[in-house]
Amino acid sequence: MGISISSFYEIEKRIKNPNADKEDADLRDKIESIVLEFPGYGYRRVTKHLQYEGELINHKRILRVMRNSDLLCALERSFKVSTTDSNHGYPRYPNLAKEMELTGVNQLWVADITYIRITRGFVYLAMIMDAYSRKIVGYALSENIDTDLALSALKAAIEKRRPAAGCVHHSDQGIQYCSKEYTDYLHDNEFGISMSRRGNCYDNAKAESFFKTLKKEEVYLWDYQTIDDVRKSVSHFVEQVYNAKRLHSSLGYNAPDVFEESLKNTAQDDVPDHSNLSSKLFRS
Repeated sequence: MGISISSFYEIEKRIKNPNADKEDADLRDKIESIVLEFPGYGYRRVTKHLQYEGELINHKRILRVMRNSDLLCALERSFKVSTTDSNHGYPRYPNLAKEMELTGVNQLWVADITYIRITRGFVYLAMIMDAYSRKIVGYALSENIDTDLALSALKAAIEKRRPAAGCVHHSDQGIQYCSKEYTDYLHDNEFGISMSRRGNCYDNAKAESFFKTLKKEEVYLWDYQTIDDVRKSVSHFVEQVYNAKRLHSSLGYNAPDVFEESLKNTAQDDVPDHSNLSSKLFRS
């Protein structure tokens, strides 16, 4: 038949159980909620956790779902440094971000992609964050996790911010960010390119933290039916909640928009005291 044995049995399983995709999606949601609460859990502990909750499931299926969903990354505490990526042949770039001491906005942007569940599958969110102010400066949604998705978020960020030459773009080593089309666009706009070590999500902790916040405070509260539902929800959260109102301890308990506003008349190499800015904004 020209297919592998594993593919044959997977097809057979889908025919016998047409709800398999939904069941895997439900399981993926349960696993992610456990990982967010217990970031030190590997697939064996996740399996036991689900079994204690009454799920009849084995560790092999948990491992498969976690590997396919890139949920193992958040669990590992030690990493192997790798200079190659077996998933694609595009060039990879060193991690410049870890050596940077930020003094202002548009010096370092971090980029990442996550998934969001809808009734019949998933949609994907790509975002660009200014690492200094924690502001989301660009984002895009798509039903396809590809270079076009990542580029849409980047183009939106550039259109909005117009950063000077030398701004560093940091991401993982995913094929979307390593692709020639994406890196050429970065070079054309005079960005420095920085990438995390392969498989090390801690190198991009600010992006991971944002996605955790987004899912806990917005995504998990809704039962999305379509990508349009997700688009409305994410747009509201990013622009009217996260950027405008959500306080960050690292910003003197100010929202990113408020923090950036305070920098306009301040030298970038000075970090002022903004402890009362948020309360003034809300009162106004």
